[in-house]
Amino acid sequence: MTTSLTLAAIWALIANVLAMTPSKDHHWRNAYILIAVGIPILGFVTWQHGPWFGMLVLAAGMSVLRWPVIYLGRWIKSKASR
Repeated sequence: MTTSLTLAAIWALIANVLAMTPSKDHHWRNAYILIAVGIPILGFVTWQHGPWFGMLVLAAGMSVLRWPVIYLGRWIKSKASR
């Protein structure tokens, strides 16, 4: 397994462990940190393995961080409807 896929797997493991811990802010602080760390890892995976693996890792990350993605979609929809 390459370095980039190892980092992506570690990111997914940490994301799942953080999801199991209690949080007063409904895990939003954790989500921001995971997004900030995950974007460079996604770029590294895409650079090493190409766009198909990059899209698979992106889909996996979006499934873990689904609420930030849903809120981003709602925000874009509200801005586009104006």
